Amino acid sequence: MTRLPERYVLQFCHGYDGPFLDCARQYASLFAGTDYKVVTVFLTGAADSAVAEGCASDEVLFLERSSKSVRGLKLAAIKQFRKIAASRNFSFCIAHRAKPIYIALLATDLPVIGVHHAFNDYQRKSRRVFANLFRKRLSLLAVSDAVRDDIRRYLPGWPEQRIQTLYNRIDISALQAQQLSREAARAELNLPNNAWVVANVGRLHPDKDQATLLRGFALALPQLPSDAELVILGRGRLEQSLKDLARELGIASQVRFVGQVANAKRLFKAFDVFVLSSDFEPFGMVLLEAMVAGVPLLATNCGGATEVVEGVGLLFPLGNADLLGEGLQSLAQLDESQKRVCADLMLERLQQRFSDQAVRETFWNLAQVSSEARCSVT
Repeated sequence: MTRLPERYVLQFCHGYDGPFLDCARQYASLFAGTDYKVVTVFLTGAADSAVAEGCASDEVLFLERSSKSVRGLKLAAIKQFRKIAASRNFSFCIAHRAKPIYIALLATDLPVIGVHHAFNDYQRKSRRVFANLFRKRLSLLAVSDAVRDDIRRYLPGWPEQRIQTLYNRIDISALQAQQLSREAARAELNLPNNAWVVANVGRLHPDKDQATLLRGFALALPQLPSDAELVILGRGRLEQSLKDLARELGIASQVRFVGQVANAKRLFKAFDVFVLSSDFEPFGMVLLEAMVAGVPLLATNCGGATEVVEGVGLLFPLGNADLLGEGLQSLAQLDESQKRVCADLMLERLQQRFSDQAVRETFWNLAQVSSEARCSVT
């Protein structure tokens, strides 16, 4: 009996910082239980055994290019990637972000599924021209409908089935096992057990708009529990100006700037409310992490956050401190029974929309389109 050749999928990631290591794991996990083997390649970043272990891939390779070396034509990276692509019987390539998509298309003749994690990736005319040049073997995925619609706006005329949404996912049971209890998480963050804690996790950057969060918290504070505190996890260039604003608002004693916390998703049970105040967040993985912990949500009604929170949490208009404050007051009034109902709704949403099982059918439909595209090219 003739043995069929092994089939491989090539996954190409820009790097493994922040949420992108888990993105690599998410896509590799889509092939669990299939006859495909996944080879994941990182364009930048030093070789790291812990990263390789976290990818859920059959093989992990590190090109170890610097950010400077992948500017411009990226010829060295293209040469390296071409050798990797020729080493296996790859069926298609999944490329995350613009540079890996560019390199994968130039270095191989594989169908490429490009995954976009941000808005305005095709704002540049050169990128639109490039995408149209390779449109016969390029399909695109977006992390939210908001990002998908942004891509479709820049690439009119593309068939809708070639630009689809595949939500970021989370391994619910794995994260539940990692998350500390409320008491242990508060001890690690040095928070009082009796405090009513409003939390935000993210870079201290204009895009995250923690200034509106501070103003909304200050407005709501007289109607919040007497032991209410706002806890902000993260670092960034706005740290001092945000601390100054807290003093101006007279709430400095109720606001804690904790700084960067490694693996903060373990600690979400420490919080009574989680607020995402971001400006057009493409998706917001922190929302999923809060949902796994059963923490009530309050988020801006723009970008991908609306798709995550609508129906299971509260939304407020971007930059509107008054309505943010009203949302905090509403969540402060939830009793234990209402909190349990909220947690159940969030868990159901996670399972139905943001689990690997939920998105598998969408992915394989797009993979089929990509395979048909390859056949038409060859």
